[in-house]
Amino acid sequence: MTGSFAPPRRDVGVVIVAGGSGTRVGGGELKQFRWVAGKPMLLHSVQTFMARPDVGTVVVVLPSQYAGDPPPWLFQCDVDRLLVSLGGRTRSESVANGLDDLPDEAEVVLVHDAARPLVGAATIDRVVSAVRAGRSVIAALPVVDTLKQVDDDGRIVATVPRDNLWRAQTPQGFPRRVIVDAHRRARADRIEATDDAALLERLGIAVEVVRGSERALKVTDVGDFARVDALLASDE
Repeated sequence: MTGSFAPPRRDVGVVIVAGGSGTRVGGGELKQFRWVAGKPMLLHSVQTFMARPDVGTVVVVLPSQYAGDPPPWLFQCDVDRLLVSLGGRTRSESVANGLDDLPDEAEVVLVHDAARPLVGAATIDRVVSAVRAGRSVIAALPVVDTLKQVDDDGRIVATVPRDNLWRAQTPQGFPRRVIVDAHRRARADRIEATDDAALLERLGIAVEVVRGSERALKVTDVGDFARVDALLASDE
């Protein structure tokens, strides 16, 4: 007698924010479209999340000039689980657009920056597990360097205690109703934020940290592309 097979519960929806211009890396090509470690940077993140059986939908938020005609390499992914959403004027608006496009089944929402191509499965597991337990969390790492506050001329003003300071990463994960409501209220109050956790913080909603990874560095300038290449080469 053969046992019945239950398909995985696909209750995770992912919004990958790739709507920025990436001007700091130079050149005419968008940062998230540039190749790094053998493929376009954005494709790393999309394929990583689609490798998870619990992910039902990945929404990629692209700048308006690309949303209607995405690069063809993006369709190397599972197109049945891929949606392309229109980027907004700000990061918060782009995320809100992506949230609007998630299907009803997405009860666990992850928001991820395309500029972090090396997010790992273990980090994603920690975020998803926390959200399934009803918590809002971000991947993050404790600050280990000494921090200096400086003035406009570069002179040190103070040494900032690093106790209890963490460096925010992505993915950031939330129960769907919580993040959707936070964005709705931020839009009504004309509030913008550099990450989604800040929108919950302003409402007094608890957000916790789970351990991220040093590998999940954010590609900000040209030198970071070489660092990503080196990290992947060290695995081979």
